[in-house]
This record gives sequence, C-alpha cells and structure tokens, in this order.
Amino acid sequence: MAVRTIRWDNHNRVIMLDQRLLPNKEVYRSFRDYEGVAQAIRDMVVRGAPAIGVAAAMGVALGAVGVKGKNFDREIERIFRTMAKTRPTAVNLFWALDRMRRIYAEKRSQGIEVVKQMLKNEALKIYQEDIAANRQLGKHGAKLLGGCSRIMTHCNAGALATAGYGTALGVVRALKESGNNVEVLANETRPFLQGARLTAWELKKDKIPVTLVTDGMTGYLMQKNKVDAVVVGADRIAANGDVANKIGTYLVAVLAKRHNIPFYVAAPTSTIDVKCATGAEIPIEQRDPREVSHIFGHAITPRGVRVLNPAFDVTPHDLIAAIITEKGVITPPFAQNMRSYVQHT
Repeated sequence: MAVRTIRWDNHNRVIMLDQRLLPNKEVYRSFRDYEGVAQAIRDMVVRGAPAIGVAAAMGVALGAVGVKGKNFDREIERIFRTMAKTRPTAVNLFWALDRMRRIYAEKRSQGIEVVKQMLKNEALKIYQEDIAANRQLGKHGAKLLGGCSRIMTHCNAGALATAGYGTALGVVRALKESGNNVEVLANETRPFLQGARLTAWELKKDKIPVTLVTDGMTGYLMQKNKVDAVVVGADRIAANGDVANKIGTYLVAVLAKRHNIPFYVAAPTSTIDVKCATGAEIPIEQRDPREVSHIFGHAITPRGVRVLNPAFDVTPHDLIAAIITEKGVITPPFAQNMRSYVQHT
C-alpha cells in the first residue's frame, strides 16, 4: 500500500497519517515530542494494536532524544508511564514498551547518548519487524483461505492498523497477490466507523473489490450464503485463545458459528498475552459516549439519554477456527498449541 501509517523522519520527528479525517482528507501530522505521540494514540490519530505498539516505541525514542540535563533516568520513567496510560486493551502497546525498557536497562551503563541511539534503533526495528511479520502472516493466511473468495471483516485490520500491509487485510492482500479472486464485505463498525471510513478506503485505493455493509446485515448475508469466511484482527489474545477485538466482533463470531462459516483471527504473536489466562482478564477500554451519541459532531440521539461505549468485546476461543500469525496457523486447542509459538516470560 502506498500510504504509510507511521514513520520516523530524518529530523527526529514521528509522522502519522491522521486516521480521524479519512476518507475525506489525507493529512499527515508531525510530532516532535512524546506528549504529542501519546495524545495521538489516545485520540485515535493512530489506531490498531500493532500500529499503537510502533507508535509507543517511537514515542519513547522521541522522548529520550529530547531529554536534556541531569535528570535523564527520571524523565525516561515519566515517558514510559505516559505511554503506558494511553490505551489499556491493546497488548502490543505494553509488548513494545517492554522491549524499549529492556534496551534502556541493557545500555544505560554505556552513557546517555548511546541509550538514545539504541532506543531509536529499537523503535525502528519494531517498525520494520511489524511489516515483515504482516507479510509472512498474510502468506500463511492465503494458504489457509485459498478456496475462499468472499471475506467478511470487522473493524480495520489493514495497513492503517499496523506499520504496513495489515493483518486481516494482509491475508486479503496475500490472497490477491497469489492470484485468487477475492472480495471483501466490510462491516461499517459502529461507532467509530473504521470499516466504512478506513477499510473501504484502503481496499478501494488498492483496487481490491469491497462492499460496505452495516453491522446489522451480518446475519442476513450469512443466511444468504454470501460469506465464505470471516477474518478479523485482534487487540489482545489470551493464553486460552479468547480474543479481544473491536466491539461487535463477538456478534459476528456467534453468527458465523451458527452458519458454519469459519471465523479466523489474524494477528502477530506480539498480540498474544501469555500472562492473561482468559478473556475475562482483558481490560476493556470505555471511550467517550459522544462517539456513540454523535456522528461527525452532530447529535443523533436526544440529550440526556444514557450511552455506553465499550471499545472492545471478547470472542471466546471455542468460536474461533484458527489464529493466523507470522509463525504459522494456530489451531485448537489454543491453550496447548500456542505454547510452541510464543515464548513464555
């Protein structure tokens, strides 16, 4: 995909595509300090678990570069705390921060300037590894879904949700690249409309056939035999295979099970949280009610009506046919089979 979600430029700035403005405007934001990167994560300028992890790593590196004076260690700790508080559900955030902390601990004795350079190097490594992992994940997924041409997805798990290429849409891209005829049924994904605004935009840009549908059409389309498989991304995968993804994913999984349609999750192994035993332990982010009660600043419900806005739900592992990763396809029983893919810490 030609559009780059996030990058580090030669002037020690983090550049992000502002996804809040898509599909109407393609605007890139430039950040010179870690506070700006943290706010961009909170405000969903950048979103998607792998992209959040990359952004957090770059935020730490950017913050380290900007630290002056004798309080380097204290300031670095403040940077890590700020990044860790941005969004609670996406485990890639904490995975990336753990990697950055290890580099800091290993290199601190070599001096501040060495630490700054090594943190920057690690952030760029995380960025490059994410793209490579997604491409490899896509190849595994394309092999698994070779006989499927009509793919339903929920939320955006494409290049925009990663450093590039995508997870669920990485599988779609790999299917196309391997010569398969493929089309996507993109759920609009209320309330933030990632499917309508982002998935449809990405696929149209890449000339991959896409049809936008409302979330409520899922059952109808499955009932009419219009869906061959469902592929979604993930924000956190528990050790037993339960998956946290955008709100509404559980509903799609239940309907897929009812209609004997395989439901796949595509995510890098950095999304697997071996310290989280089941989905019940995954923290679910509660977002601003205005995301539900308003669309593009316009109220769509009477003032004073109570609004709920959990950003994610958890799909139990028994509804999932397989988890597609860069290391291969994990099949049930997930609690047993994931052990060979993820190193326990």
